[in-house]
Amino acid sequence: MTDSMRPCWPEAILQKAAGIRLLALDVDGIMTDGKLFFSANGDELKGFNILDGLGLKQVMAAGITVAVITGRSSPLTQKRMSDLGIPHLMQGREDKKVALQELVDTLGVAANEIAYMGDDLPDLPAIRFAGLGITVPNGYWLVREQADVCTSLPGGSGAVREACDLLLTACGQLDRSLAPYTPAT
Repeated sequence: MTDSMRPCWPEAILQKAAGIRLLALDVDGIMTDGKLFFSANGDELKGFNILDGLGLKQVMAAGITVAVITGRSSPLTQKRMSDLGIPHLMQGREDKKVALQELVDTLGVAANEIAYMGDDLPDLPAIRFAGLGITVPNGYWLVREQADVCTSLPGGSGAVREACDLLLTACGQLDRSLAPYTPAT
């Protein structure tokens, strides 16, 4: 990838992102496009973006812990997070800030070491609490207004990968995480 094609973030955002030790994410609207599909039998269906999954694995390999906090409980979410090796999944949690504070106590991280990515009003207190609040362009307007970063890609379409690249860039690990996939020149 040429430098001109690399994503570019403002220096102030890179400084905030440099100390992140925990990336916490909402699911619906962030890891998915926010749509819920149900079969005639009532089975829930969700689409997760494969780009996001690899980005999360790269972030974890760089030493950043990943957690998922979602207001809904879903076996599909449990399966996807298990497949990705995400160690902290908190389902059925409407008060995302309280859940995030529980992770702070459990993991011993400070608020300024947390990036939280969400798209709707239940995410707003967690976005405000975290050192780096991230949202998506298809998120609710008030969330977009108050987050530190709004990705260029919408939720469910690679937005999580974009956030992962931001964190990897800020901690100087993006090139290392890309090295296995890029030929030496």
